[in-house]
Amino acid sequence: MIRLPLAMNQAKPVSMFFSKNSVVGLASAALALMLWTLPDAGMAQSSDVLDIAGERVSLDDFQHVYGKNNRDSVYSVEALDDYMELFINFKLKVREAEAMGMDTAEAFITELAGYRSQLARPYLVDGDLLDTMVEEAYERKGMEVRASHILVSVEDNATPADTLAAWNRIQGIRARVTSGEDFEAVARSKNGSDDPSAASNGGDLGWFTAFQMVYPFECAAFNTPEGEVSTVVRTRFGYHILNVVGKRKARGEVQVAHIMVRMPSDAPQDQVANAEGRIQEVKRLLLSGESFESLALKYSEDPSTANKGGLLPWFGTGKMVESFEDAAFGLEEPGDLAGPVRTDYGFHLLKLMDKKTLPTFEESRRELSKKVRRDSRAEITKTSFVRALKGEYGATVSNRRREALKAAAIKVDSLFYPGHPLEGVRKSELGRTLFSVAGSPRTVEDFLTWANAGKIRNVDRPQAAMVSEEIDNYVAQELLAYEDTQLEAKHNDFRLLMEEYHDGILLFELTDQKVWSRAVKDTTGLMEFHGQNRNEFMWEERLDAGIHTCEDAKIAKKVRKELRKNSDIEGLRRELIAERPLALRNEFGKFVEGENGWADRAFEALRDGSLAPDKHGLTILETTEGGDQIILVHVKEHMMPEPKELDECRGQAIAAYQDHLEKEWIMELRRKYPHDINREALYSLVRK
Repeated sequence: MIRLPLAMNQAKPVSMFFSKNSVVGLASAALALMLWTLPDAGMAQSSDVLDIAGERVSLDDFQHVYGKNNRDSVYSVEALDDYMELFINFKLKVREAEAMGMDTAEAFITELAGYRSQLARPYLVDGDLLDTMVEEAYERKGMEVRASHILVSVEDNATPADTLAAWNRIQGIRARVTSGEDFEAVARSKNGSDDPSAASNGGDLGWFTAFQMVYPFECAAFNTPEGEVSTVVRTRFGYHILNVVGKRKARGEVQVAHIMVRMPSDAPQDQVANAEGRIQEVKRLLLSGESFESLALKYSEDPSTANKGGLLPWFGTGKMVESFEDAAFGLEEPGDLAGPVRTDYGFHLLKLMDKKTLPTFEESRRELSKKVRRDSRAEITKTSFVRALKGEYGATVSNRRREALKAAAIKVDSLFYPGHPLEGVRKSELGRTLFSVAGSPRTVEDFLTWANAGKIRNVDRPQAAMVSEEIDNYVAQELLAYEDTQLEAKHNDFRLLMEEYHDGILLFELTDQKVWSRAVKDTTGLMEFHGQNRNEFMWEERLDAGIHTCEDAKIAKKVRKELRKNSDIEGLRRELIAERPLALRNEFGKFVEGENGWADRAFEALRDGSLAPDKHGLTILETTEGGDQIILVHVKEHMMPEPKELDECRGQAIAAYQDHLEKEWIMELRRKYPHDINREALYSLVRK
């Protein structure tokens, strides 16, 4: 059994540890239809399917675990009985771990908390809004937009005066372009765009699709009709207006190989001519029949791809310079060529390797969901979720307390001080309720303690505004923390998943102690087990043989001569290798049938009596293999089946010993902890 590691997102559910394929038959199904009506004498009729050491397992919970490990979820008496036995073994081990106090160990608590933190994340966002954003992202991935923009920079924490000034300026710029001034000219003008690249490109951003721009900017680009100027949009960079130049269907992704001759973008004409002449010469060689890969290795000046035949990773729109992209996407069939294409890096020859269109929504859903969670969209889903929690738990901030804190903040130079409260807040106010979560109050002092612990400082924000913002941050944190404590009660699937992780961690740790590590460390026990079960570790029929592949009959003759002298064949091979590397190749071993084709021929010949020792006492099977090549199979010994020594089967023996220890342990646990199956409830699943 192998412990499954925690992946980038989450570990595989531990219920997979005891999965088993079920065998379903008509006879067992018919038997089930009769049995489910018969009451079980050991357990009263109920929705519980199992009572194990005082812990009751509901039918719903058992069905959930069964369904996760039997994808077809077909029920039969045989399948249910088999799986119930595995389930009982699993639960018994977990119960033993709990009895030993392993669930109270600090390492266990820390590990489980780490899993829980990851597993809880999907439950602490607005799931409906997340789904909507995933669908929106897929729709947008199917389109590409070309736009130019003008930026007026303003920091997130700018003063109201600076923010207003930036707003007035961007509105003025928009008025200029909507009244007829050229967008590019305005972007390049002295008081135009604050984007430094605008001076050279007029604000042109090229073609892009979803996730290639910050979300508010992306929304403005996709929501503004082609040929129109957007309304003002705010991002973390400042205020923007967009000129949407074009929209088109997404081109998918393409993979090409390229050969590049480097040349600076500002190269003089003689250098340009030299580079162009070199790439044309490479193209001539390519068209004359030389392979693209060999030419890339020899001539390409892109060191990252030259030794890979020029192969580039898959890319879509916006990943390469436009001229290169257009040439790549213009190719139709794998093997098609394009170029020379000039870019800022030099001249390129391109070869199409493959193309692919956008995957379906179902194929894309998981990856898009990950991107949405990593994108600024995630903050929107979180904000929406917090808004809903405020209503659910009645977390309304007292306006009076908010204003009192803002007023106090204005009086001081620095808002928060680790270890003591805000100056200007009366002591009588500290115990007053700022807001409540599900009836549990959070006081002014609670807020100040939280803020001070976070070492919040002024970062060129107005004091009053910062206080208000931090109050809202505190409310959000407290609501999310409280909701986190309610997940098991509110979401049955989360409860069951946490139970699986809880049980699985314990199962691994205890099984490692009782079985896996023990079997490896208990040398004496392993030797005794091997000795008692020697016939379980048998060699098959084998040939101790040397297989000699000879370049011609002369080499074969030399090999036979050396074998008669019982000499070192490797020595002969070393003599020949300098001048004739392939003159003689040797393979030695104890071969079982099916392991080596030449040895298999010797097996057959021995059985049918066509292979026997020659006058020199050598058993050699000679076979000709194409042309002059001769294979000699020298059979040193025909070995009958026999037990393996421990050193010859240690891995196999340890595995068998582990299985033995586990079976004994389970028998002990079954004697130690009572368990009772409600078969009436269990077999009721057959009807589903």
